[in-house]
Amino acid sequence: MNRRKFIYLLSCGCLSMGLHSCSTAPITDRKQLKIIPESKLNAQAAKIYEKVKKKEKMSKDTKTLNLIKNIGSKIENSISEYFYRENLTDPTSNFQWEYILIENKKIKNAWCMPGGKIAVYTGILDVTKNKNGLAAVMGHEIAHAVAKHSVERASRGILLKTSTSIINIATGGKLSEINRATGMDTVGLISSIGIMNPFNRKQETEADYLGMIFASLSGYDIRETVKIWERMREANKGKEPPEFMSTHPSSTNRISNINEWINEIIIKYPPII
Repeated sequence: MNRRKFIYLLSCGCLSMGLHSCSTAPITDRKQLKIIPESKLNAQAAKIYEKVKKKEKMSKDTKTLNLIKNIGSKIENSISEYFYRENLTDPTSNFQWEYILIENKKIKNAWCMPGGKIAVYTGILDVTKNKNGLAAVMGHEIAHAVAKHSVERASRGILLKTSTSIINIATGGKLSEINRATGMDTVGLISSIGIMNPFNRKQETEADYLGMIFASLSGYDIRETVKIWERMREANKGKEPPEFMSTHPSSTNRISNINEWINEIIIKYPPII
C-alpha cells in the first residue's frame, strides 16, 4: 500500500473521532488530540491510587512526607496563580491533590496520576538529595498531569488501534497476515517504535520543560535539575536502552536540553509566590 492510500484510509476512519477533540498543551501550546474525557481518567486514577495505598508499604518518615507535601503545595499554588495572572483557564482546577511516600529503596521513581494523585518512592531520595532536587522531580511528574499527557496517550492508543483495524479490513487482512507470518505482533511493534515511543519521548521532554517552569515559579533552584540527571545517569550505570526503543529520552539528551532551558526559564518564570 502506498503512503497516500494509507493516509487516506487513516483520515477517513478517524475523522469523526478527531472532530472537536483538538486542544493545546498549557504554556508550550503544542497541539493535542484528546478524545477521552479527562473526568473518566481522573476517576479511574483515584481508584487505582487507593489500591496503591493499600498494597504498598507507606513510609513512616513523616519529616520527608511533610517536605513533599510542602513542595507540592507551593507548586499547586504557583500553577494556579500563574494561570490566573495570565488570564488563562487553570488546568488543575478539578484536581484533588494528594501525596504519599512509599517505602521502597529499590525504586528510584515518582509519579503523578491524572487529577493530582502523587507518589514518591524512598529510592528516589538518594538521587534528589535536597529540596530543590525533590521539587524538580515533583515538578516534572506534576507537569504530566497538568498537560493531560495520560488523556492524550489513551486517546492516541484508541486512534491507532481503530486505524489499524480499518486498514487491516481495507487491505483484506494483510496486517494480520504479517503478524501470523512473523509469529509476533510485528505491526504493533513497528507502531510502538515508529509512532508511540517518539510521541512519549516528546511528552517526557515537554514535562521536563514544564516541570522546571513550575519549580522555578515555586521558588526552587532549577539548576539542581542537571545534577539530578547526572546522578540518575550514574545510578543507571549505562543500562539505559537505546533511545529509539524507549519511551524516555536518554539522560544525555535530557541534560543537554535542560542546560539550554535553564537561563531562559529563570528569567522568564521567576518565583510567583
